[in-house]
Amino acid sequence: MENFQPDDFLAGWVGGAAGVLVGHPLDTVKTRLQAGTGYNSMLHCITSIHHKETIRGFFKGMAFPLATVAMCNSVIFGVFGTALRLLSTRRDATTPCKPALFDLISASALSGVAAVAVGSPIELVKIRLQMQVQAPGRQGTFRGPLHCFLTTLQQGGLLGVYRGGGAMLLRDIPGYCTYFVPYTLLCQNLTPQGRQGPHPAIIWLSGGVSGLLKAPWWSWLSLCCEMHYPVRGNRQEQLILF
Repeated sequence: MENFQPDDFLAGWVGGAAGVLVGHPLDTVKTRLQAGTGYNSMLHCITSIHHKETIRGFFKGMAFPLATVAMCNSVIFGVFGTALRLLSTRRDATTPCKPALFDLISASALSGVAAVAVGSPIELVKIRLQMQVQAPGRQGTFRGPLHCFLTTLQQGGLLGVYRGGGAMLLRDIPGYCTYFVPYTLLCQNLTPQGRQGPHPAIIWLSGGVSGLLKAPWWSWLSLCCEMHYPVRGNRQEQLILF
């Protein structure tokens, strides 16, 4: 149990909640642009959403991620930190703070699997709610996150809730490898010898660089995932990759 540290889970929870609050409006725009729902540009998408759906249109589907993404991030960071310490200790008990590259890749891959296990239903509900386009005051296909989840579960069972999970595995396993591995290596190499932990500026820099490295792969495969869940009026059209 010495490899388990609640700090990893707490940090993931706080970071996940902050990320949802700041990033959800642009994530809504990104989702609609990637799905190709008749927008000519990012500016056209933003103005159309605001004109047809008011400011609330940018925050569609946010309640469910806000309540759950914090938990999902907590699991991802917690699994990565715990797995990395466990692998490093098993490999070399004398220097557990210096994990090998194989340890980093393995822990990152495990965090990707955990991300899919916890996050696939969250992603499905978020995207389906974001893709609903209706004028203010009119009822969409789904009344809210819980209704969307229960409807999907009723229509497709557990497999329906995890529809597109195969594509998410292809996205999340390499995606978290391209994030956690550079992040950990940068923090280690930029921290002066003898210092207990990296300076906050080093953490921010490492996170920013790692995010840039992760973005191309993540964005491309996010498109594959999001194309599974379009909503056209009251009819759901799904392309099942896995």
